[in-house]
Amino acid sequence: MTDSFELLDVVAVLHDLPAEKLRKGSLGTIVELFDNQTFLVEFADPDGVPYAMPILAQDQVLKIYQTPVEA
Repeated sequence: MTDSFELLDVVAVLHDLPAEKLRKGSLGTIVELFDNQTFLVEFADPDGVPYAMPILAQDQVLKIYQTPVEA
């Protein structure tokens, strides 16, 4: 099953991205959808201050679920 990504979805980076100062597992929020394959993702510190906004491909992120889903 392929997940569809939507605006404001929370995602985690699957691999370190040193040029973006991101490590595997960093959590970000999709703030712009270019298509269902490419997104602008905002990463912010615990105070809400953004520190990175890379354009990432679907295969670079994992969608994070914060509510139960039916099997």
